[in-house]
Amino acid sequence: MAAAALALAAPASAQEAPGPQALADRAAIEDMLTEYYNDFGGGIGAKVGQFYAPDGEMILGTTSYKGIEAIKGMYASVPADAPQRKSFALNILIGNMLVKVHGDTATARLVFTETITEKQGDAPKLLTQGREFDWLVKRDGRWWILKRQIMGPNAVPEGWED
Repeated sequence: MAAAALALAAPASAQEAPGPQALADRAAIEDMLTEYYNDFGGGIGAKVGQFYAPDGEMILGTTSYKGIEAIKGMYASVPADAPQRKSFALNILIGNMLVKVHGDTATARLVFTETITEKQGDAPKLLTQGREFDWLVKRDGRWWILKRQIMGPNAVPEGWED
């Protein structure tokens, strides 16, 4: 009886809890994005086909890279003397991840913080921080990045809805 009273007292604006499939999908998306970031510093460019849909797109600033080969080319074009490449270690911390599943599509946003360790034994240094916005699609039971937009620390893509 107490549970019924609590249910009746819940505010009308409370969101309905996601079902088991939506929870499983959200966990799969979070795992995929975490794995993507774990591969940075270890040749992520060669692995983008494991994360992006064949028609996937990455947008950095005002530049768009459409398709796996274009995205690989973007990673390959990072200069050898860039801090991310010349340092002993690159680690990217991700946080504040918000994933919304809508059947076979989803959105995800997160904050990333790049740190580098210049030489073994050095303390890590903060390199940059920004926000990522992803549009995802589920095909043949697997989640893929359809579009990934990297923004500055407080920007939001035009028309973005969580």
